[in-house]
Amino acid sequence: MTRVIQIAVPAITFVLMTVVGLSLTFGDFAAVRRRPAIVAAGLAGPVLLLPPIALILIRVFAPQPELRAGLLLVAVCPMGAISSTYTYLARASAALSVTLTVLSCLAAFVTIPILSHALRMVLESPFGFAVPLPALVTQVLLMLTVPVALGMLLRHVAPSFADLHENRLRVVGFGALALLLALVIADQREWLLLHLSRIVLVAAAMTMAALAAGLLVGWLCRAGRDDRFTLGVGIATRNVAIATAIAVTVLGRIQFAAFATVYFLVEVPIMLAAIGIFRWTTPGPCAPSRSS
Repeated sequence: MTRVIQIAVPAITFVLMTVVGLSLTFGDFAAVRRRPAIVAAGLAGPVLLLPPIALILIRVFAPQPELRAGLLLVAVCPMGAISSTYTYLARASAALSVTLTVLSCLAAFVTIPILSHALRMVLESPFGFAVPLPALVTQVLLMLTVPVALGMLLRHVAPSFADLHENRLRVVGFGALALLLALVIADQREWLLLHLSRIVLVAAAMTMAALAAGLLVGWLCRAGRDDRFTLGVGIATRNVAIATAIAVTVLGRIQFAAFATVYFLVEVPIMLAAIGIFRWTTPGPCAPSRSS
């Protein structure tokens, strides 16, 4: 099973990131020019806030080393592509979400190594051993920057093909993510059952704290209501595929990926509840706007 996971994880991650790139055109980056402060806040927020939040949770819950490492790994990973789905369901700022997702993935080529090194200095090897920086940079480049750029290039040179097959490829991508989660659960089922209650507690605390941090970032930069919700969801939604890929291919520890898997499973109902509250409290077409 371990060998299968080592082969499947990079392949599945590449597919997922290509789909992310395929959903974005070069013109979509106009959102950066129109709302640079909000985009900058959405990119800087998770980098500056999530690692400290993870460190606080480690101090509060004192989890075992594997759980601690998984939490830190989730904290340094970029935004997950499913955040755009959450934003779409909430009828919030979908274009902003897609832009943040892609830029976050592209920036991760730099941010993941830097944050990993910083956390190692703070906690004296947070992953239980030194992170091999060259291997980490190479893997992030291959699993993030290259497929996202490939997807964008494909949309640019063959837009009709991209429009025709984008939804199908997105279904394939989410199916691949489900397969990835199933493989990790199957391989780590005994460890997960043994520590499930503690993992769920930490994952829920991290998700809700990250969501609150994202909403606070949106409020501080005076974003409108839709943009605030988009920032909250984006900062709380981490890229499980990338976390799993790093855990398996760089660190060689599938248990680290098990926390990322549970984080995603805990994240989904919390985000759906947040979407429900947001939709329920959204003013109707004749009601006064609540945007700030």
